[in-house]
Amino acid sequence: MDAALAVGYTAVAVLIGREYHDQWLPLDTLGYALTVTANLPVAFRRRAPATVLAVCLMAWIVSITIGYYPALNVYGSMVALYTLTAERPRWMAVTGGGLVAGTWIYAGALAARASMASVIVQAVVFVAVVSKFGDNAGKLAARNRELAEVTERLRVEQADRARRAVADERMRIAGELHDIVAHHMSVIAVQAGMAAYVHDRSPEDAKAAVGVIADAAREGQEELRRMLGLLRAPTGDAEGVPDAAAPGLSAVGGLVERMRAAGVPTRQVVVGRPRPLPAGIELCAYRVIQESLTNVLKHAGPAQVTVTTEFHVGELAVRVSDDGTGLSDDGTGLGDVTGSGHGLIGMRERARLYGGTVTAGPRAGGGFEVVLTLPATPERTER
Repeated sequence: MDAALAVGYTAVAVLIGREYHDQWLPLDTLGYALTVTANLPVAFRRRAPATVLAVCLMAWIVSITIGYYPALNVYGSMVALYTLTAERPRWMAVTGGGLVAGTWIYAGALAARASMASVIVQAVVFVAVVSKFGDNAGKLAARNRELAEVTERLRVEQADRARRAVADERMRIAGELHDIVAHHMSVIAVQAGMAAYVHDRSPEDAKAAVGVIADAAREGQEELRRMLGLLRAPTGDAEGVPDAAAPGLSAVGGLVERMRAAGVPTRQVVVGRPRPLPAGIELCAYRVIQESLTNVLKHAGPAQVTVTTEFHVGELAVRVSDDGTGLSDDGTGLGDVTGSGHGLIGMRERARLYGGTVTAGPRAGGGFEVVLTLPATPERTER
């Protein structure tokens, strides 16, 4: 574009110079060379506007001094001044404008066809207009650059948010898989160990244990199918809020029954008046209870367990406590069930997601206790 502009200005100047101008020298070889030098450098105006302006001005001044038509080579200097004002510091623009105005006045003085006052006014007005346009173009370019930078920052931030959202969703899915698989596999492992232990002495107990294994496997399969179905759904909440079909407090009784079937005496206590809670709160409470009972199967040994759900004003509290002392001496029930150590971390992260807390530790009278508290005000409903 700049090259075409430079060639165009040069061609116009040459055509004007070839016309007869009374009082001024006709273009010769030197005149053509000066005309080309005063206009063609405009092709490089964006790379080095100050240098281009200096070259164009020098060629213009020389051509005026020799006696060629004064208005012949003004175009290149004006375009170079425009670019200098738009892209360089103000002091350079002011200096360049002064030089162009001075050259214009010098040309007017040599022409001697108009009063000096008129020549000075023309020089000041033309230079001021060109400089103003250049300054506006520079400000617009600066705003466009700022807008491009802001757009790029927003794009990067959006990409970061998307990556964080993907990471959070992966963590959520990993937590769901851990809670589902760990609990049911623990029940299966316990019952498999029990079945192997009593197989010869009590076939009926072994058969019952196998039945519990089958039930746990089916329930785990159903939960996995439900979760995978939610993941495949084309629409869903962007925050990953659990679907209403997710297990909640009403399903805690099934966990208690499964613990009893596994040979662990377990009772359920409800304090306060039960009320519907947001699906996310109920799923969080259910998963914490499920993980706590899984840990009892893994680590408590012979124990009695109490699952307490307390409905308070604006708060839900869940306690899972046992009086166990660790693995039994004969190793029955638990077999080689081990934990990864991530259960408590996952519970705390899940509670934090919903604004709650989890505390866990040994009880003063023996055993272990997990306490979950969650905000559960009536107005916090999920749509």
